[in-house]
Amino acid sequence: MVIAMEKAWNQAYKSRDGKALGVLLHNSAVLVNDDGSLQSKNGFLIGIDKAKHSANQQENPESITVRFFGNVAIATGVFRQSGFENGKAFVRRNRFVDTWIHYGNSWQCVAASATPILQ
Repeated sequence: MVIAMEKAWNQAYKSRDGKALGVLLHNSAVLVNDDGSLQSKNGFLIGIDKAKHSANQQENPESITVRFFGNVAIATGVFRQSGFENGKAFVRRNRFVDTWIHYGNSWQCVAASATPILQ
């Protein structure tokens, strides 16, 4: 189920669907971006709503593993980003760690982080 939630997150992120992302994230969720900055759920969703569609893409995870600890699940994996920055094409790979809790009748992400994989 958590892998399906990760894939739903990825699809919602690609399509800039703040409503779908809002369902996946717990109200007290905290996100650590690949530049080290922190965002709350609200800050993240505001950024999604303001973001314009672009050629930059976050692709489906290359790999994902989930470990369960009671009502907590830790998802780890690698995703690829591609696009253009300062007029130049780029491809980046990031390792992610997402923490999910079984809350009510569903899983919600309470913490997420992404770290660039340096080549």
